[in-house]
Amino acid sequence: TAVGFGMDPDLQIDIITELDLVNTTVGVTQVSGLHNASKAFLFQDTEREIHAAPHVSEKLIQLFRNKSEFTFLATLQQKASTSGVIVSIRELEHSYFELESSGLRDEIRYHYRFNGKSRTEVFPYRLADGQWHKIAVSLSASHLLLHVDCNRIYERIIDPPETNLTPESNLWLGQRNRKHGFFKGVIQDVKVIFIPNGYITQCPNLNRTCPTCSDFLSLVQGIMDLQELLAKMTAKLNYAETRLSQLEDCHCEKTCQVNGLIYRDKDSWVEDDHCRNCTCKSGVVECRRMSCPPLDCPPDALPVHMESQCCKICKAKCIYGGKVLAEGQRVLTKSCRECRNGVLVKVTETCPPLNCSENDHVLPENQCCSVCRGHNFCAEGHKCGENSECKNWNTKATCECKNGYLSVQGDSAYCE
Repeated sequence: TAVGFGMDPDLQIDIITELDLVNTTVGVTQVSGLHNASKAFLFQDTEREIHAAPHVSEKLIQLFRNKSEFTFLATLQQKASTSGVIVSIRELEHSYFELESSGLRDEIRYHYRFNGKSRTEVFPYRLADGQWHKIAVSLSASHLLLHVDCNRIYERIIDPPETNLTPESNLWLGQRNRKHGFFKGVIQDVKVIFIPNGYITQCPNLNRTCPTCSDFLSLVQGIMDLQELLAKMTAKLNYAETRLSQLEDCHCEKTCQVNGLIYRDKDSWVEDDHCRNCTCKSGVVECRRMSCPPLDCPPDALPVHMESQCCKICKAKCIYGGKVLAEGQRVLTKSCRECRNGVLVKVTETCPPLNCSENDHVLPENQCCSVCRGHNFCAEGHKCGENSECKNWNTKATCECKNGYLSVQGDSAYCE
């Protein structure tokens, strides 16, 4: 067709012919194309290396040198919903000309370089639909034309692409490189033509300036369809803007859930068990132990822990037979007595029977009822802080700080 238009053979390159593709080429199989005037090849879903020999690359480099106008042409049938590179002229990671069809996003992408930087033009169009298509990409300085099936799909002004290819540049067909961008489908009539409006060689009927009456009516119908589509899109856009303005008034607050209770952001509370102040901060609970003031008890008092209170308080002490008792501690005399507000008060208490011999009876510190040797004092509810652990002794239980923690103000029930 190009020769029929008076096309100079030195201003075009037939890529399939130059690559010398045959039925034995790994990854491709010769099949019937859109027509029988030229060879068509099925590019299979397998690893392959379809690229130009050095003498073909040199020819391509010479043709592109100092050219501002060229057209890439191809006839293809891409497997539906697949993505792949139709043709790529590149040097290592840099694409000078690459045409990609994405069936996942229904896009045609043109990759090129401008002033040493990679650029990409994206054209929304479904090429990967399993049907035959003719595609032509024409460049004239900064003017780009995209034709599909002899229809002018897009016309765009872009940055002028670089055409002075480096000597290391190579041509790949049906893939980006050895590992990526594998095209799946049939390719035929792949050419690069270095004349203005090269798409005419693919679609001779486009060689005219005025539309026919039928063309004009189709154009009017297309405009009417676009106006209807524009009206629908405008309505949807107005609705979306209304929804967005409503969303801007919303505030999503992250809450904290602790022991079945929900606290709002910046809420604070006290954990009774661990003697800590806690705050909800953007959905995260932050706790700090309450600091207790130093106690300076008078000579007749001792610091003791009281129920439901975090810090020790001073309570009057008791003295019996030279032994000092703090609030709540007991001593066994003729009867059981407990220190309350500095006075030993008689306690009426029946001791439970013990299931051990009398030799194994042990009287716990500050208690009146004996227990069996090896008694678990920690199981009686002896409270220790979160960084402290309870330890049983022969006559009592104590709190000891875990490894890596120190007692707070000399009290091992609370450790940091």
